[in-house]
Amino acid sequence: MSTPLQTLGAGKRSAQEFVPIAEVRDGIVILKGGGLRAILLASSLNFALKSEDEQSAFLLQFQNFLNSLDFSVQIFVQSRMLDIRPYVATLEERFKEQLDDLMRIQIREYIEFIKSFTEAANIMTKNFFVVVPYAPSLAPIGKGGPASMLPWNKKKATAADANRTFEEQVSQLEQRVAIVQQGLIRTGVRTVQLGTEEAIELFYKLFNPGEAGKPMPLNSQ
Repeated sequence: MSTPLQTLGAGKRSAQEFVPIAEVRDGIVILKGGGLRAILLASSLNFALKSEDEQSAFLLQFQNFLNSLDFSVQIFVQSRMLDIRPYVATLEERFKEQLDDLMRIQIREYIEFIKSFTEAANIMTKNFFVVVPYAPSLAPIGKGGPASMLPWNKKKATAADANRTFEEQVSQLEQRVAIVQQGLIRTGVRTVQLGTEEAIELFYKLFNPGEAGKPMPLNSQ
C-alpha cells in the first residue's frame, strides 16, 4: 500500500514543499532523498517505581543496546492531550441501549463527570517512538541505481527494477529493525512497527498540530 505526500499536507501545497517525505509504502516512510525510515512504537517503563538494583540493571542493558548499534536511531517522545471521545462515544451507546432508568441516570452522570474531569485536570498521554533509518548508497528509489549510469544502459529503469531495488533496501532496513527490537526487549521494552495508516496519522498530527483533535482526512485528494 502506497500513500502520497498529499495526505500529510492537508491540501496546503506551500507546506508540502517543506515536508521531506515522498510517500509511505507498506509502513515504510520514503524520504524525498531516497532514504527509508521505519517507526517503532515502544512500550513505557515506570523507572521511578523500580528498585535501585532494577534501575541499575536497566541502565546497563540500555547502555549495551546503544553500544551494540552500528547505525543511528532517533528516540521520539510525543505528548498530547488525552482524547476521550472514543470512550465517551462507547458510553453514549451503552446509554442508548440501557432500559433501566436508574442506570441511564448513572451513565449520564458518569459521562458528564468524565468530561469535566478531563477538561479540568488537563490529562496528557505520552507515546514513545524509535525511528530506524536506512540511507541506501544507491540512487534514490525509482531512479535506476548504478546500472543505469553505464553508457550502454541509459534507459529509464523499469517498474520491476524499481520494485526490486525497493525490496532490497527494505530488507536491509528490516534487519536493522530486528536488531533494535531484540536489543530493546532485553531491557524490558516491547516494540511494534507502525503500519501505513498509523505512520500517516502520526505525521499528519505532527504537521497539523492545530487539528490534533479532529479526524484525519485519509481520503483527501
